[in-house]
Amino acid sequence: MAGRRGHAGIDESALDGLVARLKGELFTPEDPGYERELAGFNRIARHRPDVVVAAQATSDVSAAVSFASETGLPVAVQATGHGIAAPASGGVLISTRRMNTVAVDAAARTAHVEAGAQWHQVIAAAAPHGLAPLNGSSPLVGVVGYTLGGGLGPMGRQYGFAADHVTCVEVVTADGSVRKADRERHPELFWALRGGKGNFGVVTGLWFDLMPVSRLYGGGLYFPGEQTSQVLHTWRQWTATVPEEMSSSVALLRLPDVPDVPAFLRGRLAAHVRISFTGGAAEGERLVRPLRECGTPLADSVAEMPYTAVADIHADPTHPLPYHERNIVLRELDSEATERLVRVAGPDSSCGDLMVEVRHLGGALARPARVPNAVGVREGAFTLATLSPPGTPDTVLGRMEPWSAGRRYLNFLAGADTAGATGECFSPETLKRLARVKAAFDPDNLFRLNHNIAPRP
Repeated sequence: MAGRRGHAGIDESALDGLVARLKGELFTPEDPGYERELAGFNRIARHRPDVVVAAQATSDVSAAVSFASETGLPVAVQATGHGIAAPASGGVLISTRRMNTVAVDAAARTAHVEAGAQWHQVIAAAAPHGLAPLNGSSPLVGVVGYTLGGGLGPMGRQYGFAADHVTCVEVVTADGSVRKADRERHPELFWALRGGKGNFGVVTGLWFDLMPVSRLYGGGLYFPGEQTSQVLHTWRQWTATVPEEMSSSVALLRLPDVPDVPAFLRGRLAAHVRISFTGGAAEGERLVRPLRECGTPLADSVAEMPYTAVADIHADPTHPLPYHERNIVLRELDSEATERLVRVAGPDSSCGDLMVEVRHLGGALARPARVPNAVGVREGAFTLATLSPPGTPDTVLGRMEPWSAGRRYLNFLAGADTAGATGECFSPETLKRLARVKAAFDPDNLFRLNHNIAPRP
């Protein structure tokens, strides 16, 4: 690929030098593959970099970062594109989706993944050994981005955040160096990477523990929108009684009348109770009975399931679409808060969000990690998140602020309007410490096309 044309003031010989170092491909806006390489899952925004490096190996990432540093260009990273925040207008984008190797060590109950791996790959690789990862609700999400932001999934109340179980990180820092960070090597960087997202480098490898789980009692209870109040009140009281093995949420869905949506949900409001229980089926059925009896379900899929079917619990979209994702962390969800939520998002509201979801926290999510990290929402009791079509204003979260814990969860922020909310995801002390680590490893803020943490000494 020699003889590349310079773009946006980038020296032609510098581009040629980068191409010569790559195993993967390089694209500029004039190239046919440029648009295809940029396509991500969330279409609310789109990167328009000067250069795209389609990395195939850690050496490609190192070469791309070194090139960006030498030319003074900021760096963006994309695997699946679920959590886009600050879209690149110029700069270098490193596409990691080709780096998707997954390896499971069954005896050690661990997995190693490359930068572009998705959760469905890890689930499939771990299942034959009776193991499961702490994946998110959608198995199409990238493992690395999800984990660096904390990682709140269907087994969170029992096992904690995915970041809590990371044992080693391979990362390319702003000087192009490839480093291994763990509790012994670069411990401050290791602390910051687990919770601070992509602010400190490009993660090319992740090692983490797997859980001894092969099945769940889980699925969804769907109720008509007019039963929203009784469902939310029942669920709120119920969450105070369940063991840590039970993780759950309620989503108020307003899905469009399109073929991809199940017929019974199209063009209507529905209350979707999501259930994930690692205990036995008989105990799960007993625990879920009050929820089943609180209304007349449109559908009930809660049953014994192999862990490989975990995606059926939340039934997240599988096709790309544009959406804002916003959230606050609630310190409590009392009767008054539940009534307020019904008024602002229930059947008599003007809510235009595709989804308003309340997730139950607590349990292991409230406890410090065995090896401390930067995940910043352990003091919350629930998360309240919204998925909204383009142009939809926030009509829910602002009205629920009286019950806010003063925090947001980093992974539930997407869209350019959320880029400035990073500081609200951490305590002041944690944010200061993150800024110091940033200053040590990325003093020029090369990695700023993200939910950015600015470097401060």
